[in-house]
Amino acid sequence: MLLSGIFPAITTPFYFDGRFYSKKLEHNVDRYSRTPIAGMVILGSTGETVMLSEAEQREVLRIAAEVAAAEKVLIAGVGLESAIETLRLAEYAATLEYDVALVRTPHYYRPQMKPENLLAFYRVVADRSPLPVLLYSVPPFTAYDLPSEIIAELAEHPNIIGIKESSGSVEKIADVIARTRHIRRSTTATEVFNAVTQRMLKPSKPAEALVSVAALAGSSGSEATGATPPKGSAPPFKTRTREVGFQLLAGSAQKLLPSLEAGSAGAVLAFASAAPTACFEVYTAWKDGDKELALLKQQRIIEPATRVASQMGIPALKYALDLNGYYGGPPRLPLLPLTAEMRAEVERMMADVRN
Repeated sequence: MLLSGIFPAITTPFYFDGRFYSKKLEHNVDRYSRTPIAGMVILGSTGETVMLSEAEQREVLRIAAEVAAAEKVLIAGVGLESAIETLRLAEYAATLEYDVALVRTPHYYRPQMKPENLLAFYRVVADRSPLPVLLYSVPPFTAYDLPSEIIAELAEHPNIIGIKESSGSVEKIADVIARTRHIRRSTTATEVFNAVTQRMLKPSKPAEALVSVAALAGSSGSEATGATPPKGSAPPFKTRTREVGFQLLAGSAQKLLPSLEAGSAGAVLAFASAAPTACFEVYTAWKDGDKELALLKQQRIIEPATRVASQMGIPALKYALDLNGYYGGPPRLPLLPLTAEMRAEVERMMADVRN
């Protein structure tokens, strides 16, 4: 699976009494689908996943998959404290045609989380997961920073395709990129080298089967995807093979540009849930080689991303969603809603970051 671009780590909407608000999740996912983001992370840290029951987690995954545009890559946060429960949720996400399983580091028994424990955990999950695995190191929440040498060792596993690195250290990003530079794999992409998702491969009509460029040219080359168009039907788009390495996605919006320059393929950002286009503008300016514009766009989001997403956290981020036309709503206890003074501060921070 090709992972490049901006992936908002989306929130989970609640009523003011704490119940899951499914209609607002549909609203948000539909709006994200209309932006230029590459995809979405469902049930990441921003989604308050540790506050949800198992049934709620499954319902959130199901609704998001039903509403998201087919071309948006869907990454399911399935990481739990045990390998067996992580695999159960990954298997469920696979039935919904998610593209990638995001697996955070287990951390509750932190004193016992030695290198051999993490290697065993991730290898078992990767061996059995029906979805490609994206490692997830998020020390601000887990108080455990997955070491670069362990990441490099796990990167050799054929079903571990990358990492969401949320330490906030550009130096670590550069170190991981250097340690994994030798890893090269092939993936299927569209004719313009965008990701091909599971939902794109599933035809909703007989004419929507996928074929490769080689097949269209009458070749029996290695680019065939295995999907055969129904007899007498036209394929919807062409595919190509693209070579990728171990794909690192940064987790800090305030350091997005330095992370991209250090070798990140893209980013999974909490701040992008409130400002997806503003984050995308940094990425696309960098990708186009316009360093001056990329720096300008980066400077625009440094202060609000730092204060709203990182320091004030989910309650402030949800209010920022409300300001930008999404539904944020309240967090779940023990997270508290914002005071009037805090709301005014978020409004000031987001005044120039509207989407």
